[in-house]
Amino acid sequence: MSIKISGTGSFIPKNIIKNDFFLDSEFYDKNGEPYPNSNKDIIEKFESITGIKERRYADKNHNTSDLATFASKQAIKDAGIDKEEIDYIIVAHNFGEIDHDTNQYIALPSVATLVKHKLEIKNDNCVAYDIIFGCPGWVEGIIQAKAFINSGMAKKCLVIGADTLSRTVDKNDRDSLIFADGAGASIIEESQEQGGILSHKTITKAGKEALYLFCKNSYHPKIKSKTKFIKMNGRKVYEFAISTIPAALKSCIEESGKSINDVKKIFLHQANEKLDEAVLKYFYKLYDRPIPENIMPISVDVLGNTSVATIPTLYDIVLKENFKGHQLKKGDIITVSYTHLRAHETEADLVCRLL
Repeated sequence: MSIKISGTGSFIPKNIIKNDFFLDSEFYDKNGEPYPNSNKDIIEKFESITGIKERRYADKNHNTSDLATFASKQAIKDAGIDKEEIDYIIVAHNFGEIDHDTNQYIALPSVATLVKHKLEIKNDNCVAYDIIFGCPGWVEGIIQAKAFINSGMAKKCLVIGADTLSRTVDKNDRDSLIFADGAGASIIEESQEQGGILSHKTITKAGKEALYLFCKNSYHPKIKSKTKFIKMNGRKVYEFAISTIPAALKSCIEESGKSINDVKKIFLHQANEKLDEAVLKYFYKLYDRPIPENIMPISVDVLGNTSVATIPTLYDIVLKENFKGHQLKKGDIITVSYTHLRAHETEADLVCRLL
């Protein structure tokens, strides 16, 4: 028996926010000082570093659970299963439900419970829960689903990554340009075919790395509110990623029993285009070989960083839409790698054969 991703779905909001949207913003550094350069210069430098040209924001009347539900309906249909057969609904996110024009994290009910409610699943034995696992949450959710199926506790699981990060940002922080909203979902189930999920690896570093992503007051010097916003030390995150991801990916591939030559696509967390290119460079350097052409799909330039939703949405649109010329077919070996977490630095890697 193997365990596979049998269906996928995604929801990408239609509200396109281009970089010039931020031309009238007031940006301050961490000391509350305005930047000497113009917003035009700030935005141009931001785009050259991250590759991000635009991002998507959720509709005012849509919340994280709505985005997750829309993506889940697609995944259930794609897998061709009855929603009442789902044993577990696992939703990974950072901040849960956040109403428009607020940044208050609504912890009750859980997002997974709301998704089950909105899908109108009647089966009481379908267990719904959230994991606050940051960006690697969707991959970790798949790892948990695999464990449930291997143990005989489940046959079918719905794993979702969803976030509305646009509602958690400090509009006076340049890093607010990075974040966006979206959701991706997948059905995980057993299969009689050989392949599916071949290996996985998760690590957590919680030394000095624990302080690279955090929540803090607005950088605007006149805002005295105690409201906290998502913040990060971008340089430290970048250094962590390029020093850690390549070796972890290599280890995961070796554990799968496959060769680097077998890998058809590499899906990296869509946080920063230049960062992903650097990770790929260092990864292939470990094998002393050039980077294959068209090996890594990139969506951060048009969708922004949706954290836990970046990989499941990218995977879904590559599967279904021939996204930027990237295609997948049955039998292809792919690797998935996530890094970053708001509480500490965590990686989750996955090697799969498409069934």
